[in-house]
This record gives sequence, structure tokens and C-alpha cells, in this order.
Amino acid sequence: MKNIGVVGCGLMGFGIVSTLLKSDYNVHVYDISDDPVQKLVEKGAIRAENVRTLAKSVDTIVLSLPSPSLIKILLTDKEQGAFSVMKKGTHILDMSTNDVEMTRQLHKSAKELGIEYFDCPLSGGPEGANNGTLTIMVGGSEQAFPKVLPVLETVGSTIEYVGESGTGQIVKLCNNVVVGGIISLLSEALITGEKAGVPKEKIASILQKGSGQTRVMDVFGSNMLKDTFDDVKFSLANMMKDMNLYRNLAETQQIPTVSSQSAHQLFQIASYNGKGHQDSTAVYEVVEQLQSK
Repeated sequence: MKNIGVVGCGLMGFGIVSTLLKSDYNVHVYDISDDPVQKLVEKGAIRAENVRTLAKSVDTIVLSLPSPSLIKILLTDKEQGAFSVMKKGTHILDMSTNDVEMTRQLHKSAKELGIEYFDCPLSGGPEGANNGTLTIMVGGSEQAFPKVLPVLETVGSTIEYVGESGTGQIVKLCNNVVVGGIISLLSEALITGEKAGVPKEKIASILQKGSGQTRVMDVFGSNMLKDTFDDVKFSLANMMKDMNLYRNLAETQQIPTVSSQSAHQLFQIASYNGKGHQDSTAVYEVVEQLQSK
């Protein structure tokens, strides 16, 4: 399984390819944006003309894409899709965050073609992708899982097999709605404390020493403390997408989304205000703008 194709070379995909290249995999890459592809080719990757060309050349395809609809098109479309040209016994590792039901449909379609489809959403951000220290939540065939484990262990330091198809995505969506909620609550608390007379840096420092300690502060805190919302660790657009997917999941399970509703609304406002290209912590600015002057 030394021939791997990566579709999607954005912040996460770029790091994944770089890490795979360091481990001497033959990595074929495709993205609609030429700039990251060219940079990866200079590192040793092999440029693919399109997804179908890539699919014919590899044993495993890694997907790192921004939307469920794009994933579906690039796999199932009669003219563009990879499914119809992939060999039996090959594998797909969907490292995007995807809709649970669509994931299960794609898994079923792949299985009928003799292809193993795993949902493998990630946690750890671009830094984890570049360092090979990602946490990977895996859903799919337990019997076939050992075959793809070496690839997963190359890009991740914590690999969690969760269960049947879709379960990796379930855990990821739950993870991200919690992260989004904590970002929102931290924004409010830091702004409140600072307006009341304590610098937000001091508040954050003490939070991290007490029961309010959170990994979210370690990853995203610098943006809130320095107002560097263009330093994208995880885009607001992607967080908005994941929160929407979580809400769809919760509604199908008939779970009220009362607790996540306020965070979801803040991200919606930020999105409407054109902050989708910024980091998720740009909701901090929304909270600032909503405060009474």
C-alpha cells in the first residue's frame, strides 16, 4: 500500500501529504487550486490531472474535502467519479468531516464494488497534520481496519477505531460542536472579565491552571488573546458546516439542541458578516460587537 492518492490539498491535506512523503509513500495529489499542488510536487508528490486519473494509480485514496456534496460528486459521478475506475481491494480514507447518513451510503456503494470505505475524521489541526500527530476517529469494517492502520499511524499518533461505518463521523461532529461551544463561551468570558477590569491574558492564564482548563484554549487561545483571527487554525466556514451537520444528526436522534443553539447562532452571525474565511475564533469579534457600549 505504498501508492496513495490525496484529494484536497488545503491546510489539512497539505500537511497529510507532507507527512506521507516523509515516510516514503508514493503520493499522488489532486486539488482544483494549483498553488498547493505545485508546492507538494516540489516536495516529491506526483500531480494527477483529475480524480479519476489519481484513482487508477493508487491503492488508497485519502479525501480531505470541504463539503459532503463535493465528496459525493468526486466519488459517484459517472464522468468525474473515482468509484467506477478504482480496483477491487483498494481503500478510501475519508478524512473530511462528512454527513453520517451520506457516509453510510458511500460505504455501502463502495462495498458493492469491492472497495473498503472508512470515515476517518481528524482532530489536531494543520499543526497535527504536518507533525503526524493527529487524532483519528475511524468508522468502517473492523476486519479490514488492520490493512489501513499503517497509513493512519503515519499521519496520526492516536488512532481510535470507533465502530461501524459512520461512527467516526458521529464522534467528530460531537467533538466539534463542543469545541465551537467552548470558543463561544471563552469569547464571552474573556470579554466580560476584561471589561470588568482584568486583562484577558491574566484570565486565560488562571483558567488554564484551574478547573476551567481546556485544550481549546491551547489550540485557539492565542487568536482570541492577540486578535489574530486571520491565523486560520480551523476556518469559521468549516466550523459552521460541522455545527450544521451536528444539528442534523441531533434532530434525526430527536435530541433537543438547546445547549448548542446560542453557539450556533453566534457562528451564523459571524458567517453572515463575511467571516467564513477567518478562524473559528472570529466569533470573538461578534461577541464584542454585541456588547452594550
